[in-house]
Amino acid sequence: MPHPGTPPLLSAALTAAVRGWPVHPLRPGAKSPALHGERTCPRTGDCTAGHRKWEQRATRDHQRIQRAWSASPFNIGIATGPAHLVVIDLDVPKDKGSSDAPDGAQHFLALCERAGQPTPATYTVRTPSGGHHLYFTAPPGTRLTNTASRLADLVDTRAWGGYVLAAGSIIDGAAYEVTDNAPVAELPAWLLTALRPAPTASTPPAITPTRDATRLARVALEREQAAIQAAPQGAREATLFTSARAMGRFVAWGDIDRHEVEEAFQAAGEAAGLKAYECRSTLRSALNWSIRTARPRRTA
Repeated sequence: MPHPGTPPLLSAALTAAVRGWPVHPLRPGAKSPALHGERTCPRTGDCTAGHRKWEQRATRDHQRIQRAWSASPFNIGIATGPAHLVVIDLDVPKDKGSSDAPDGAQHFLALCERAGQPTPATYTVRTPSGGHHLYFTAPPGTRLTNTASRLADLVDTRAWGGYVLAAGSIIDGAAYEVTDNAPVAELPAWLLTALRPAPTASTPPAITPTRDATRLARVALEREQAAIQAAPQGAREATLFTSARAMGRFVAWGDIDRHEVEEAFQAAGEAAGLKAYECRSTLRSALNWSIRTARPRRTA
């Protein structure tokens, strides 16, 4: 465990590692990864054999964590897949201060009631926006990926391909705080069933995305991210919406993970001056539409 006097963010990163959760640095006061991207990869160190993303570089090694968090007050990302976690993200609605719309916690409670199941008791973290992260261990032999509103409105999940900010991370001067320090429960069977991908129909197999297709998606992501950051005042939300729609087809084709697009555009939108809730709402609606209406690759 961390020694008394250890800087808070370093202490939080070490605490997560002690729990068995690989961590990676996020930009100070932000949610985006602090590690280099593929285009700027030096092909040295961890990347000698080829670029390694944050999910591959997340670590529980205390010496590496000490070196990283001693250099800068990074926020802490927990790589949920390698940590064998499934985190249910209960979000808050847009305009939460003036709206009676139910939040993610209420939608999740209603989901449990409809399923005739108790609300699971598990390790829980409150986010600065007022949402909650419910931590679960993934059952052995399962490999779930991220979902957005599959369970219910304002209820997302993070698993392989995703990460969450650990308790102790700081956004807008407010910390992620543990509200229930209960042991991390195993994901209930009924939630596992709800999160498993639907069985595919007996159709010809889809063409596996090529490495070039994935690279094209990442080039497009960087181009659209730059457009969002450069958008003038008054056009920022519209630019975010247009960029999200443009990237939705790549998500639908399997060239890039939705969570990666959301994280990149959320950071770009906030850096351009948009409110966090504005980014989340715009991204959710634009990506949902684009993914739902995307034409097959061969006809696009």
